[in-house]
Amino acid sequence: MSGEVAIRRFPTLTVSTPRVHVRPLLAVDAKPVSAIFADKQTQRWLPFQRELGQIDGEAWCTEMAQERRDSGSGDHYGVIRREDEQLVGCLWTKRTDWGGRVTEVSYAIAPEARGFGMAAEAVDALAVALILEHGFQRLELRVAPGNTASRRVAEKAGFTYEGLLRNAGYVHSGRVDLEVWSLVAADLQH
Repeated sequence: MSGEVAIRRFPTLTVSTPRVHVRPLLAVDAKPVSAIFADKQTQRWLPFQRELGQIDGEAWCTEMAQERRDSGSGDHYGVIRREDEQLVGCLWTKRTDWGGRVTEVSYAIAPEARGFGMAAEAVDALAVALILEHGFQRLELRVAPGNTASRRVAEKAGFTYEGLLRNAGYVHSGRVDLEVWSLVAADLQH
């Protein structure tokens, strides 16, 4: 080898539960993805600086997803409600450490789909697939204190609260602490 670092490609996967499919995003998903990211409640907690403006749904579903896959850092997924085949959420993985087999999962759910447990179901399905089928050892969620809905998703998806990272992130309103939640391979062996 000539000193090059081999880039691992994030696994292409599709998982299903009784109520949702989780699959890679497609260009045709751009409109509902844009609507999810434009929602005021979603924007309040997004880890993107306000100055960047609105997330372009088409770019998120195509070139941004492709760039994340090609770099090995993660992927972008759609949460599809099975009863009507509507895209009702987005999941994305990022900050993947291939040596440690660790990745971080984030999510955003459409307003009309909140409160029904679909986010937790989708996060759990993705986490189980990444651990059992793709050899990941640890998945993390990072939640801004005050984001109680996101904390409930972490709890319902089986993640364990580990602690607080002080001044470790940002949301539209500025710098925030971040709660760290994790699911590790050993959690699935009971």
